[in-house]
Amino acid sequence: MLLLCLVLAIVALLTVSSPAQAAPVLPATGGWPLSGAPRILKAFDPPVETWGAGHRGVDLAAKPGDRVLAAAAGRVSFAGSVAGRGVLTIEHGGGLSTTYEPVTARVVTGTTVAVGDVVGVVATGSHCGGWCLHWGLRDGETYLNPVLLITEGDGSLRLVAAARRDAVERAAAARAIARAAAEAAVGIADVAVGPAGRHGFSRPVAGAVTSPFGHRFHPVRHVWKLHDGTDFGVACGTPIRAPYAGRVTRAYYDPAYGRRLLLDHGRVDGLQVVTAMNHATRYVVGVGDQVSHGQILGYVGSTGLSTGCHLHLMVWLDGRLVNPESWL
Repeated sequence: MLLLCLVLAIVALLTVSSPAQAAPVLPATGGWPLSGAPRILKAFDPPVETWGAGHRGVDLAAKPGDRVLAAAAGRVSFAGSVAGRGVLTIEHGGGLSTTYEPVTARVVTGTTVAVGDVVGVVATGSHCGGWCLHWGLRDGETYLNPVLLITEGDGSLRLVAAARRDAVERAAAARAIARAAAEAAVGIADVAVGPAGRHGFSRPVAGAVTSPFGHRFHPVRHVWKLHDGTDFGVACGTPIRAPYAGRVTRAYYDPAYGRRLLLDHGRVDGLQVVTAMNHATRYVVGVGDQVSHGQILGYVGSTGLSTGCHLHLMVWLDGRLVNPESWL
C-alpha cells in the first residue's frame, strides 16, 4: 500500500510539473496587423532546434506607409530600433507577445492598445528582398505561428481564463454551428480553390473521413477550436503515401501533432501547395528527399494528442491553411 501511494504521488507531481505540454493561452479576439486579409509572402517555418535556421514569423505583403494594427489587445513593451530596423513589441499577458518590423511606431512604450488600433506604419528596410511586414508571435521563449491569433469573427475559441471559459465556449459553439450551417447551405470549402479532385492530388490513405476540417469540440483538450485538417481513420501501420510529387521540407516530433512530415509540392494550378502528415508511427523518408506521387512516406500511428490510430492531413495554399477536401 505504501509503495502504491508513493507511485501515485510521483505521478501527480509529474502531471503538475509539465508546463511544456500546456497549450498557449491566446487572446479570445485577434486580427491581422494590416488592413484586410494581407497576402502571406513567406509562411511560418520554425527551426526543428531552437538555435537552428528557420522563419520565426510570417512575412505579409505591404508597402511603406501602410498602417500597422495591433493584432490583439495588450501593452506596448518596446518601440525602437534594433540593428537599424524599427521594431515594435506588444505584450498580451501570460507571457504572450507579438512583434512587428520594420515599423515606424506611432505609440510609445507603456501604451495600452486594443485589437485593431493603429500602432505605426510600415517602414523601409525589410528583410524580404522587397517590401513586407514581418509579424511574429512568442509564448515566452517559444515562437508560435502568429496566424493562430486570427479569429476574423468566426468564433474560434482560444484557451482563456477559467472565469470566462464557459461563456466563451457557449458563444464559440453557437457561432461555429451557424458558420457550419452557412457553409453547408452554399456547399463551399474554407476557401474557393476550384473543383476538388481536379488538381492531381490523391488521398494519402484509403480510410474514411472520421473528423472533417472545421470547428469541433477537441477530444483531448475539451475546448471548441478549429480542427485544422482532415482525419482519416485507418489502422496503425497503414502505409502513408505522398498525395502528390514534392520535396520533404520538415520531419520532426510535435507534442500535439506527434510525428509529422511536411511536403512542398511547388506551384500547382497557380498556387503554392504544402501538405502535412501527422500522428505517424514513423517515416521512411527524410528532409530534402524528393518523393513521387504515391510513394510510401511512412506509417499511420497515434502519436501526439491522439485518441486512436488515424492520419491527420493538412493543406496550405499560398501559405493559407485550407480544408484538404477542397483540394484533393
